[in-house]
Amino acid sequence: VQLQASGGGLVQPGGSLRLSCAASGITLDYYNIGWFRQAPGKKREGVSCISNSDGSAYYADSVKGRFTISRDIAKNTVYLQMNSLKPEDTAVYYCAIGDVVVAGTLTAISYWGQGTQVTVSS
Repeated sequence: VQLQASGGGLVQPGGSLRLSCAASGITLDYYNIGWFRQAPGKKREGVSCISNSDGSAYYADSVKGRFTISRDIAKNTVYLQMNSLKPEDTAVYYCAIGDVVVAGTLTAISYWGQGTQVTVSS
């Protein structure tokens, strides 16, 4: 199983990026999948996830209204559209597959992607 994350980069505050996570060796439609991020000196935190059971999307309070998670079953890819980016969104972003969604957070992670750097700076 491989999760290949891409789409990170340098963007000015207020800008947008779309992250992609392409899966191989696994069919995303059957699993809970989400995005996490880790800023320098901070713990990794959940950003957003999609529940396999009903397709519900969940977001951390810090990104609600600005980020949108989606998945393309045909492409076996999950996306994270990030708008109105802020300097505090700067982090390495990881996609992951987990067994359980608890209180809107993906847990019991089975697989991690390799991470893509997002830097929001003027």
